[in-house]
Amino acid sequence: MRHPGDTTGLERLIDAGEVEAGRILAVLGKTEGNGCVNDHTRGYAVLALQTMLAERLGITRAAVADRIAMVMSGGTEGALSPHFTVLSTRTVQGVPNGVKALAIGVAHTRDFVADELGRMAQIDATAAAVREAMQRARITDADDVHYVQVKCPLLTTERSHEALRRGAAVVTDDTYASMAYSRGASALGVALALGEVERPAVSDGMVLRDLSIWSGRASASAGVELMRNEILVLGNSLSWVGPLRIAHGTMADAIDLDAVLGVLRTLGFPHAGQLPRAYRARIKAVLAKAEPSSDGLIRGLRHTMLDDSDINATRHARAAVGGVVGAALGQTDLFISGGAEHQGPDGGGPIAIIAAMAEP
Repeated sequence: MRHPGDTTGLERLIDAGEVEAGRILAVLGKTEGNGCVNDHTRGYAVLALQTMLAERLGITRAAVADRIAMVMSGGTEGALSPHFTVLSTRTVQGVPNGVKALAIGVAHTRDFVADELGRMAQIDATAAAVREAMQRARITDADDVHYVQVKCPLLTTERSHEALRRGAAVVTDDTYASMAYSRGASALGVALALGEVERPAVSDGMVLRDLSIWSGRASASAGVELMRNEILVLGNSLSWVGPLRIAHGTMADAIDLDAVLGVLRTLGFPHAGQLPRAYRARIKAVLAKAEPSSDGLIRGLRHTMLDDSDINATRHARAAVGGVVGAALGQTDLFISGGAEHQGPDGGGPIAIIAAMAEP
């Protein structure tokens, strides 16, 4: 995209017949805002996409919102490139061939009220929506789920005051901190749905406090443009046909190159040095989380991401992880999302790659 409202790239794919507008299931986007509470590039991108697709499909923008999940992640620091990743289906002849192929499922929760964010209400609703998305993707085994992308809401001053007028207390008075609570609760909902954690281990009080409990496949991005959680489940299923597969790993910290190479190995790529140019066309999407470690250290050495009053820590983390992953793959159109609370170990995060399999 040339700017957050630029939909011409997707329009060209639709006009060329490479994407059928009516078969789009989800759009992920990296927009060039700050990724914080006042990052309205996310809502701008969603508005532009919904308007364009509503015109193409002859339906309302509200109808587009109900049928297509749109997850915008703000912040393209460092070498990251603003871009859209479009997930769509097409009809093929024949029957499943006994090989697991990329499967996609979309679902969403109801709208939340402000005092539910960061708490069990959001966790349980997210878990239910993940299970629904798995059913829609025809994924029966949680082990076949490799990435769950969640777009979740945040608190604004107006939303918090509305809760107070009802006599309810919100999880935090800090609008920026509310993004972390919402992401953390959403990730715990994913962990619950996938069996990565048992429900007794999850409670209101442990969100953001017990970071030893996390999902290795959850990615949550908070935004001001919605009040519900939108869920995108990506996995592999025998019920789907196609050349694409997805695999995932977990980065232990922001410079964990081995985790990136491990995902490439799983997908059958060479794993020594930067991915050769001849293989890059097979890479269709790269999805990862980034988070500065809370102890201020990376492998025993001090980092300053948490002490910079000029640039938010999540922005530093996105740039750092984007540099590591970009160097491994030789590309910069990467969906690196900041804020990895309960998404991978403290200071690390999940990474997934969607790729076309080599011809046998």
